[in-house]
Amino acid sequence: MAAGGRPAGRDAGERAGLRAALSGLTTRGRSFVAAGVAAAVCAYVLGQGDLLRVGLLLAVLPLLCAMALHRTRYRVAATRRLTPMRVPAGAEARVQLRMDNVSRLPTGLLLLQDRVPYVLGPRPRFVLDRVEAGGRREVSYRVRSDLRGRYPLGPLQLRLTDPFGMVELTRAFSAYDTLTVIPRTEPLPAVRMTGESSGYGDGRQRSLALAGDDDVIPRTYRHGDDLRRVHWRSTARYGELMVRREEQPQRARATVLLDTRKVAYRGAGPDSAFEWAVSGAASAVVHLLERGFSVRLLTDSGTSVPEAGAGGFAAGGQDSAEAAGMMMDTLAVVGHSDGAGLSRANDVLAGGGSEGLLIAFLGDLDDTQTALAAKMRRHSGAAVAFVLDPAAWSGGSGDGAAAGKRLRRLQETGWTALAVPPGAALAPLWRQAGDPAGRGFAADHGTGGTGTTGGRS
Repeated sequence: MAAGGRPAGRDAGERAGLRAALSGLTTRGRSFVAAGVAAAVCAYVLGQGDLLRVGLLLAVLPLLCAMALHRTRYRVAATRRLTPMRVPAGAEARVQLRMDNVSRLPTGLLLLQDRVPYVLGPRPRFVLDRVEAGGRREVSYRVRSDLRGRYPLGPLQLRLTDPFGMVELTRAFSAYDTLTVIPRTEPLPAVRMTGESSGYGDGRQRSLALAGDDDVIPRTYRHGDDLRRVHWRSTARYGELMVRREEQPQRARATVLLDTRKVAYRGAGPDSAFEWAVSGAASAVVHLLERGFSVRLLTDSGTSVPEAGAGGFAAGGQDSAEAAGMMMDTLAVVGHSDGAGLSRANDVLAGGGSEGLLIAFLGDLDDTQTALAAKMRRHSGAAVAFVLDPAAWSGGSGDGAAAGKRLRRLQETGWTALAVPPGAALAPLWRQAGDPAGRGFAADHGTGGTGTTGGRS
């Protein structure tokens, strides 16, 4: 115990807090201390008592301000609300800060500063003159980024200052939020992809009403069931009337393949070929989910979203918002891979057994990767490739003959392969791939019709 019955730990804390307060002297406060010390020394040398008193006043005033600010116990609660938490590149998000004075005393001058990455803009600063006891203040600012990614916001810093501007103390809150900037997407025209297995009848892929091994067993007869659906073999086996289950349409599946190989692209920035491919994959994912497809996102490294353990595909239709958000979060942070080939993606496609639609966004392909991409066609009901020439996108001439030869190789193996010129919009290319004369698409002027399955069934 220290003198006076106070705990030694508390005294140490007081001393540490006082030292922190003295370290918070502003330029004005340090100038006052220096001027006061100089005046006191001159007064001692010259024997001027009045000058000594002035010097002591100048030197002591900043110290008194530091002590008073240190002993001021502000209890301030801060909350941050980010709307929305996920925005496309180039769009703005609004950040609202709320300060609540939960103490019984009014605050003095408060300076607020929120930490934000430089790509979101300058750090926002606000001045709150006085917050009454139990009062609150709300301020807001906007952030915007042309680069996709995940950006932390916070922690919020609160600066306390005395009325004379001698001392400034900084307090930081621990909470922070994350802004996710997803790739830009563009609406795509409604075209019907072959490989879509919706509807009933022979020659189309089918599925039972429920998932699981027990679903292959006919169910017990219920009042009102059509007697033409009676399954006599199961009836004889179980000794009671059994009926066949009604066939249910299978949700069409689609895989969006994104080539992220570093060797397949050149340049960087929002207008680079790689960013176009990422935005194209995002647009395709959103479009297919809205049309009711079960979709998965696949990269050249073999990474699949959702993971294979989650069923491999995310459901579309009315419940597609969560699935789209999960894939958009992945595309927001996807970067270049160090892989040199598409073999891992091919292994995932070969093991998936979906035989659905395959939409690929590919960078530069050499002869080996072109042959490997041709093999991927075997694992899909229909395949469309958007191929980017990195040389053309970076301003060079490129080898047009070689690029054309590889496109023809893909087309000969069943791909609907399209070259993507620099700065092209995806929607016209998507419509071009869906032309009736194309390989992988058929025209679709409606939104809810059924069609035969292309490719394999």
